[in-house]
Amino acid sequence: MTFTDLARKEADVFWEGSFEHPFVQSLAAGDLAPEIFRYYLLQDRYYLEHFSKLYSYIAEQTDDKEVQAQLQENAENLKLGELAIREEFFTELNITEEEILATPVAPTAYNYVSHMYRQLIDGTFKTAYAGMLPCAWLYQEIGVRLIKTGSPHPLYQRWIETYAGEAAAEGIKKERALLERLYQEASAKEQQQMIESFVISSKMEYAFWEMATNLEKW
Repeated sequence: MTFTDLARKEADVFWEGSFEHPFVQSLAAGDLAPEIFRYYLLQDRYYLEHFSKLYSYIAEQTDDKEVQAQLQENAENLKLGELAIREEFFTELNITEEEILATPVAPTAYNYVSHMYRQLIDGTFKTAYAGMLPCAWLYQEIGVRLIKTGSPHPLYQRWIETYAGEAAAEGIKKERALLERLYQEASAKEQQQMIESFVISSKMEYAFWEMATNLEKW
């Protein structure tokens, strides 16, 4: 089996949990409580801020030109796509800088980001990169599933559309192919670490929906 097949199989219960999570289902139904979506956006802002930085940090740990180019492309796509949409959401919902600063980072958001940074310290650039794949890949699959029926809520519909397009699918295809190559070049120990990194991130993705739904606090 390939790296992504193995990792996805190991993390399957958490992916299926994400697909069926009340947050995701309510997003599609259009009845997700506004305060839950707002809290999700605030915590996701913290997450994406560090997710963007991690692309650069991982690139600094390798001389692999293909990896560096892909990470740079990912960072640019994140800036022009997901982060730009988030800024629009913040403006429309009147989420101010004061509110951002006054909202503590939730335990799950903090732990997820910490997990990815730990891969840079205790792991390798390959394990760190493997830990970043579930976020983009899972959201792309959620987008593809939800776009079939869409959401009656305009804001939630735009969230779905962000991840459902061909560009997102092509991006995931390229990332998976690159990680397959890195996996084949890795030692047996590093291969296992790559899978573990992927699985932990998948667990944290599921926990992120839980965090927002429960308005998680310390």
